[in-house]
Amino acid sequence: MDDLLSEKEQLDQMRAWWSEYGRYVIAGVVIAVGLLVGFNQYQSSRLEAQVEASELYEELAIHVADGDLDEAEAVADNLANNFANTTYAAQSKLAMARLYMDKNRDQDAADVLNELQALRGNAELKQIGRLRLARILLYQDKAQEVVDLLADAELNAFSALNNELLGDAHVALGNIELAGEAYRKALADPSPAPTINRGLVQMKLADLPDAEAVAAAAEDAIEAPVASEVVEEVVEAVDEVGEAE
Repeated sequence: MDDLLSEKEQLDQMRAWWSEYGRYVIAGVVIAVGLLVGFNQYQSSRLEAQVEASELYEELAIHVADGDLDEAEAVADNLANNFANTTYAAQSKLAMARLYMDKNRDQDAADVLNELQALRGNAELKQIGRLRLARILLYQDKAQEVVDLLADAELNAFSALNNELLGDAHVALGNIELAGEAYRKALADPSPAPTINRGLVQMKLADLPDAEAVAAAAEDAIEAPVASEVVEEVVEAVDEVGEAE
């Protein structure tokens, strides 16, 4: 305000300003306080949920270690239904997949890892789950599903392991050139913390059959039925001649 104004005039202006804008100031303060209280309550509830989910996950880990499937499934269902947005719910999928494999229930393990892929967030856990799912699919002789699962995956730190599994799938499908390419990519991965056994991958690469030899064998397999058909025709012709005589 102008320093030349009298004290009374300054007070009159302040009263007039407050009369016009005071209610907005009060409303703003009330809203700010309400938002602060609500945010604090939200943060508190999130913290409580995280603590409870953590305790449930610890309980689940004990059941998994003990091989207690029924109890583990009950706790995992609790996490999935009531704490779906926590990291512990995602981790529980990995734990249950391990337990199912220990129980020789590979399809249940695959199903729970697919559920992990459907969860929001948890990108790194999803990557781990995708690779474990690929191993299960290879175990189930579903090599093409492994290719579909991993071909376009962006795994960063897990790219070497991704390429090794992709190579294994191509070997199972008879795609020798693609298998060799995948194994070479795995070996060329520059990650300072390797996720693969480089010696094993080098052995897999060295053991690959020659692609040209495989192609030649495939052609021979296609031509073989044709040759047998010719033989059958000759035999039939000889039989007909014999009957005619």
